[in-house]
Amino acid sequence: MRTLVCLILVTVGLLSFSEQHNSFVRKEKLSEYGFFIGDLAALNPAPSVIPYNVNTPLFSNYAEKLRFVKLPEGRSATYHDSGAFEFPEGTILIKNFYYPTDFRNPAKGRRILETRLLVREASGWQPYPYVWNEDQTEAYYDAAGETISVEYISGTGKKIRSPYVIPNKNQCKGCHTANGRMVPIGVNARQLNGVFEYPTGKRNQLEHWAEARLLMGLPAVVPALAVWDKPASGSLNDRARAYLDANCGHCHSRSGPANTSGLFLDIFETDPSHLGVFKAPVAAGRGAGDLQFDIKPGDPDHSIVIFRMRTTDPAIAMPEIGREQIHAEGVALIEEWIRKNAFSKN
Repeated sequence: MRTLVCLILVTVGLLSFSEQHNSFVRKEKLSEYGFFIGDLAALNPAPSVIPYNVNTPLFSNYAEKLRFVKLPEGRSATYHDSGAFEFPEGTILIKNFYYPTDFRNPAKGRRILETRLLVREASGWQPYPYVWNEDQTEAYYDAAGETISVEYISGTGKKIRSPYVIPNKNQCKGCHTANGRMVPIGVNARQLNGVFEYPTGKRNQLEHWAEARLLMGLPAVVPALAVWDKPASGSLNDRARAYLDANCGHCHSRSGPANTSGLFLDIFETDPSHLGVFKAPVAAGRGAGDLQFDIKPGDPDHSIVIFRMRTTDPAIAMPEIGREQIHAEGVALIEEWIRKNAFSKN
């Protein structure tokens, strides 16, 4: 009996220790977190959940996204000029992927496919993927991922039917890794330095975060990434570099998973050869399309970067995830950038 009591006490102690050191408890249902109030599919955030947007998003098969952040009560993020802000333990980033029924008329409704949580735990950031049911009443934790079929009307009135791959938990690490650690991607100064329409009106996001004490250390001068499809936001070079930074730079950087390729497409790269200009691929074969250079100035048709953007072949397409469709507008931007040698013009 004494042995049994000791085992019970030890077990209780271990459970208490575990609870004390793991503030985040994963739920099976998205609704159980209380991120949203009312109808779950309306994605109306609770008062403690803050919506945000990025200047140039990662392309994800034309899916639209609604982003939110929830910080622990009374805590703030710390500003950094270049990388992701430093968020306190307990922070949750919430990203919802959906398709409008008709891109020309969002009032016709939408279908939410998945919600990805990125949680700052004591050991670092961890992903938790949730898949929505067909009734749009709930999303359930699903670490395995799956492939579903989506249908919608595009902005040009074309009916689209396409596969959509929801990545598994391990695939999340393929993009969210820097220097061997999992990190957020879009929550940085250059992406968040833009205007967001809050219920109270339009406001610069970073200024709003600072005034709400969600962000500490905001300086007077802050970098901003161009909006890839808005010429008024920057030159052709600015917009092409913004697009490559958002879609390729998290892997193709000196600290990213593709650092052995020698092709660095993040916004901070200044060496033309590392941007791909007259740079031979590290490995030849199907992925290179028997082409000589990652970027051949003035000739997008003979540039490996464009070759890989123009295909949906899983063995060739870049980026590797979220590319069951070709991003025609993004391809056109990078083609123009290469054709006009805009990378040599600031």
